[in-house]
Amino acid sequence: MSGGEAWRGNIKARLYERVRERGYDSLTAFAEARPAVPLYALADELGNDVAAVQLLSGLLAEAERSKKVTRFVRDVLVRLLSQSLPNGWPDVLDDANRFKVAKALGSWTAYTPETHEERARLVGDALLANPPPAGWRPLGPDDELLRTLLPDEEA
Repeated sequence: MSGGEAWRGNIKARLYERVRERGYDSLTAFAEARPAVPLYALADELGNDVAAVQLLSGLLAEAERSKKVTRFVRDVLVRLLSQSLPNGWPDVLDDANRFKVAKALGSWTAYTPETHEERARLVGDALLANPPPAGWRPLGPDDELLRTLLPDEEA
């Protein structure tokens, strides 16, 4: 993204136009076809005039409409872990790896809707207190460990 093009014009219309051009009827369908791909990479795929935060906002709006916010929250964590820990969970939490984990969890908490902030904090605490096996790399929001830590509650 360069020169602020992402903030000009009708952002929502641009997002939907781009995903439809790629054969998807929603932002969620587009993202689900690319599990564990970082949000910035998804935005880049849609064009240099699309920002990751715009895509994030659109995905959250769709999740709220479909009552799948918890799944959205898990999906965002997966994408941030993939970005910060591309080789999976580290076997040792030395300073460098602790920073990578903290960056992923901190960003995730910041991107989590207010309705799920407390649950996200508890998930982060649980992952640090009882780390997953070395190399653990969730491949999507339906990862067994993530569903255990953050089960769906919407009806």
